[in-house]
Amino acid sequence: MHTRDTLNSSEVDLLYRSHHSWLTTWLRRRVGCHANAADLAQDTFVRLLKASHAHPLKEPRAYLSSIARGLMIDQYRRRALEQAYLESLALMPPSAAPSEEQRWVILDTLERLDQLLMLLKPRVRQVFLHAQLDDMSCKTIAEHLGISRATVERDLAKAMATCYRWRYAQS
Repeated sequence: MHTRDTLNSSEVDLLYRSHHSWLTTWLRRRVGCHANAADLAQDTFVRLLKASHAHPLKEPRAYLSSIARGLMIDQYRRRALEQAYLESLALMPPSAAPSEEQRWVILDTLERLDQLLMLLKPRVRQVFLHAQLDDMSCKTIAEHLGISRATVERDLAKAMATCYRWRYAQS
């Protein structure tokens, strides 16, 4: 006997008709903008169409709000990355600034790198960022974090291997 692990389109349609208005209102209270809330609600149902989950949904609003919360967090992180990038651009001389097309490629790459880094365990991510952004040596990172140098080297190797796999999966 074969069991399904995704909802079919008519089930999603019923969820949409039953909960879309509620979800949009729930999102609007959190993001403060009707248009942004509507976009996030729509993205939530698109994600629902693609998701695998236990069937049937016993608590559809809890499930929908969980998906929407994740999408809001992704959006906030993306905006924070964009803001940090724009602030760094403001410090550059206009002649050195990248073209609009290059800016979008850079932002897309930064967003993907951020997503990749969030897959790492917090300490591994912290070790990697200290090594890459703060130009700290393994010895200095170990002292700073209160861990052994061997642990720093292992964590750095894990992070680099993840980056390597990501880099060559993009080709």
